Amino acid sequence: MIKVLENPLYYLDNFQQVLTWIGDRYDDLLTAEERDFITSFPTLPQASRALFVRMVMRKGTVFRASKLVYAEIGSTHEAARPLAALGLIEEDPLVDLDQLFDLLQKPEIGKIFQLAPHVKHLRKAEQLEALREHFDGQHRFSGWYQGSGDHAYRNLAQELCDRLRLIFFGNYHQDWTEFVLSDLGIYQYEKVEFSPAARGFRNRRDIDDFLALHRCHERFIEGDDPAAVIAALPPCPDDNEWLRSRRDKLTFQIAQHLEKLADWKAAHALYASCNYPGARARAVRVLEKDEQPRAAFELLQTALEQPESPAEQQQLLRMAPRLARKLGHAKPPPATAAQALRIDLSLPPPAEPNYVEFVVRDHLTRDDAPVYYVENSLINSLFGLLCWDAVFCPIPGAFFHPYHRGPADLHSADFQRRRAQQFAAALAQLDGEQYRATILANYAAKAGIQSPFLYWDAIDEELLVLALDCIPALHLRRAFERILEDIKANRSGFPDLIQFWPAERRYNMIEVKGPGDRLQDNQLRWIAYCAAHEMPVSVCYLQWAA
Repeated sequence: MIKVLENPLYYLDNFQQVLTWIGDRYDDLLTAEERDFITSFPTLPQASRALFVRMVMRKGTVFRASKLVYAEIGSTHEAARPLAALGLIEEDPLVDLDQLFDLLQKPEIGKIFQLAPHVKHLRKAEQLEALREHFDGQHRFSGWYQGSGDHAYRNLAQELCDRLRLIFFGNYHQDWTEFVLSDLGIYQYEKVEFSPAARGFRNRRDIDDFLALHRCHERFIEGDDPAAVIAALPPCPDDNEWLRSRRDKLTFQIAQHLEKLADWKAAHALYASCNYPGARARAVRVLEKDEQPRAAFELLQTALEQPESPAEQQQLLRMAPRLARKLGHAKPPPATAAQALRIDLSLPPPAEPNYVEFVVRDHLTRDDAPVYYVENSLINSLFGLLCWDAVFCPIPGAFFHPYHRGPADLHSADFQRRRAQQFAAALAQLDGEQYRATILANYAAKAGIQSPFLYWDAIDEELLVLALDCIPALHLRRAFERILEDIKANRSGFPDLIQFWPAERRYNMIEVKGPGDRLQDNQLRWIAYCAAHEMPVSVCYLQWAA
């Protein structure tokens, strides 16, 4: 049951938790400014601290007192005085016209600028453009809006607090709402032991490189010149796989952008310098687009000698015949792969709009052979439940705050290797009957806890028991081993449906394709893998009957 937060200062407690956590774990890596803030902030009056955190958690840095009214804080103006005295906020700041428009409502704009009737009815953005050429520069808020009786404040420490937030979470996407969602019971997290060796950052350079990467990412998203962003990328040490992977991902994204702009040389240079999965295949494609088929073919041949993954091999084999033809080479023999069984269905269109997967599921299901729509949920969840302890093993650099949905290095190349012993122990249970007990026990004990492999809304105990009864342990092992080969690529692409025959203790996976639909690359790879390992899989092609 979702609970209601009774503590009106929950956000202040959460903010202080972050400061305490960082102070305890990273004190030796902090700057003097960061350390002073962590030390001095708790000495402020409670109302002042609460007001400051309210500002930190809002969008922007300039706020009106009339928009910062909270019962637990009381007088906003009184709470702001100690913050201003400590230099955390600025009272009555200088603001330009754009910032002023963010603070004002349309009636206030009309009153301040005495807008003519034909301008007063325009949208705010249009009013701003109409006034821009007449009002440049910055003025105090009280100068812009004389006699309003309101106050404005600028948060001078927002950048500092963003920096501390990023140090705490170690990523770009988690923010202060994470605490609220946890407190409300919407998100639950696995409790992991944090040893001193499990810090996400080993030294100050790691923190500075991480923050520099974040700034580069923001500049890229905001449309800054790609060359300038590339020049600002920190080198990142080779011995920090966690940071290197983030740098490679951003480099890959910038290269993709340059490729879309048809800047072939710049895109190729980035792809060639990047270790992100798929970068080498894109480098081949860019060389081809740049009318360099010989260079492209040579790189393709080198890559095929030792492909980084089945996904890359699939892409390369698709490009090989085209490049060979351009160079006048003999056409390479077509790749052969084990084939899935084919099911052809012709059914009347449903009376109400419905997904083709559900139409096929309802058509095929029988009392003695039920069909479930599972797609990526079932096998991933079985893997996550069996390997729970391995996934959440507290090795250095994997977990460094209490709000991890999964290990920070989940997509790193050495993810499996760093936990080889733990994964081997988990998969060894498939040699006997212990795996059933482990999966069902973890389903009961870990229900609802965040995991990168669990689909809690899509599974229940009945489905798990059916799967464990009907899917041989050897097939589970084969599927789990493939997930571990490339977690990022192989967590998706599973067939849509699974049918069970409980009396016969067997199953069949079914990929559904509607009219005009075709198999995607990751689906082709999974289907070929299952067929090659004699794991029953079919592709159902549905046509609507006239």
